Amino acid sequence: MTPAALAELVRNTAVDVLSSRDLDTSVIPAAVTVERPRNPEHGDYATNIAMQVAKKAGVAPRDLAGWLAGALTGQDGIESVEVAGPGFLNLRLAADAQAQIVREVLGATDAYGRGAKFQGLKVNLEFVSANPTGPIHLGGTRWAAVGDALGRTLSAQGAEVTREYYFNDAGAQIDRFVRSLIAAARGEDAPEDGYGGAYIGEIASQVLEAEPGALELPEAERHETFRRVGVDLMFDEIKRSLHDFGVDFDVYFHEDSLHASGAVEKSVEQLKQSGHLYFADGAWWLKSTEFGDDKDRVLIKSDGTTAYIAGDVAYLRDKRNRGFDLCIYMLGADHHGYIPRLKAAAAAFDDDPDAVEVLIGQMVNLVKDGKPVRMSKRAGTVVRLEDLVDAVGVDAARYSLIRSSVDSAVDIDLDLITKRSNENPVFYVQYAHARLSSLQRNAASLGIDRGPVADADLSLLTHEREGDLIRTLGEYPRVVRSAAELREPHRIARYLEDLASAYHKFYDACRVLQPGDDQATPLTIARLQLCEAARQVLANGLGLLGVSAPEQM
Repeated sequence: MTPAALAELVRNTAVDVLSSRDLDTSVIPAAVTVERPRNPEHGDYATNIAMQVAKKAGVAPRDLAGWLAGALTGQDGIESVEVAGPGFLNLRLAADAQAQIVREVLGATDAYGRGAKFQGLKVNLEFVSANPTGPIHLGGTRWAAVGDALGRTLSAQGAEVTREYYFNDAGAQIDRFVRSLIAAARGEDAPEDGYGGAYIGEIASQVLEAEPGALELPEAERHETFRRVGVDLMFDEIKRSLHDFGVDFDVYFHEDSLHASGAVEKSVEQLKQSGHLYFADGAWWLKSTEFGDDKDRVLIKSDGTTAYIAGDVAYLRDKRNRGFDLCIYMLGADHHGYIPRLKAAAAAFDDDPDAVEVLIGQMVNLVKDGKPVRMSKRAGTVVRLEDLVDAVGVDAARYSLIRSSVDSAVDIDLDLITKRSNENPVFYVQYAHARLSSLQRNAASLGIDRGPVADADLSLLTHEREGDLIRTLGEYPRVVRSAAELREPHRIARYLEDLASAYHKFYDACRVLQPGDDQATPLTIARLQLCEAARQVLANGLGLLGVSAPEQM
């Protein structure tokens, strides 16, 4: 019996119990919470349903808990029910009922854990969106890993996800980048406000290879040539780096297109017409404080040029006009102000502010021998995506960046994540999958065919460690759903570590293949089915993180 099936059984029983006593059944929530207790002595699962609804129903919690315990006891799959404390219900499942989780995993295979929480929801997920003025740094690398994992997780819950990269090819930073390229092409130092690093010289040389006479052009043409060729070269490199990191985008949206198409001008004019802009000090201001922002924002500066937020406003309108129900922005630690301003922009267009979500990610630091690392010569003092991948590999880099909440800064210990030991979280999880894969190969070499799971006697899985492993497998769908709902893919990584731990403990306590085995016993078959279920869930979870599930290590 899966946790979801148990929760449904408890809810239906609660409806029957209240109905039989002429009590209001509407107080029972649509979804009943059933969780694994921290102390296994308290049973396989626990629920607080009696405490949750008793007062609303006009009865004492322990009385209601007692009625529920009596009604649940003896039902298919329920071994025992105990009332604890002020009204908790502790439930123990029969071994065969609990092992239904194994059947469900092996029946669903790579679809196990997927759901329909966001079925039909069109999501625009914008992440990384680093300026095309330099390589992807560590902060952008974190968003690449987390954003891709979040996209996979939302898709696993039925959402239609479009991964989008906002290509900032307009504005002052591009002008500084171009002037830096021209200076490098001339053999001069970078401008005071320009960009340094060996990559600037490399790109400048590539521009001259493509356009040999670029430096001799009139100033405006020279600037445009270096801008056109240099930005394309830089962005091609960014896309290549991300692809090698396992991250690809469905849409590369050019900021410049908003200005060229008149979308920015149209959005500003629409806000003027609606009365949500006012003119003061020679500039046009958005009345964003009326919609929860801490201050009004300038859209048109006193010199007539547009402020950066004008492009943001037009970009949000473009996303909504493309039919997206939810627009998720994944931004860096210095972008907290974007939360109220983007929601205010939505409200100013009479749109739903909740259609906008902004996730803020904190900094990433590399540590080696207990000291901060600065290892990129090519990009000056910036640590690039490629630097991290070169040091630890794609899998370790992605996993390490995903496994912590983006709300907190993270220190990545290069010594730790390159260790082939259980101290290294990604090795620990991948090794569990490799060990399980090896187990199935060893069984096959002994001539043991585990056969269809329907033919296995899973009621034989009565050992405490077998029960722990089965219940951990049963938690996976809930973890994936929570990770999608809360936009927290790190929950999947931490779950996989718990699952790997449960498997390693099971393996140490329950021998699956005995030395000298030449035929399959019913218990061996049952344990092989359980092991294959554990392997499948590890593979599914690693897949949502974009991390490989090796069959041998």
